[in-house]
Amino acid sequence: MQYAILFYESEADFAARSGPNSESYWGAWMAYTKSMQEAGVMKDGMCLQPPATGTSVRMKGGARKVQDGPFADTKEQLGGLTVIDVPNLDAALEWAARAPSASTGGVEVRPMVGCEG
Repeated sequence: MQYAILFYESEADFAARSGPNSESYWGAWMAYTKSMQEAGVMKDGMCLQPPATGTSVRMKGGARKVQDGPFADTKEQLGGLTVIDVPNLDAALEWAARAPSASTGGVEVRPMVGCEG
């Protein structure tokens, strides 16, 4: 079964991407990604730009409402995601727990729905 693993990162995590600790930050993510690839479970993945680069769109009363930056004021923002193919939720949770953001932000695991049409 395929699962999306969504990585939520703190403001400090986003700063670490290009700050003095960027080598350590990216090294941890590269090791994590490599372990998933070597296990043959990783199907796809991507890192997202910082939340301030996002734009939210909502329709209210037939009118389009656009907001720059993150929609909600939260301590953690979506930093990226990976799609894995594993036998069950327990296996997906094991991979999620190994993510670098599991110790500084949060990780969400969601089963995928077949949307190809």
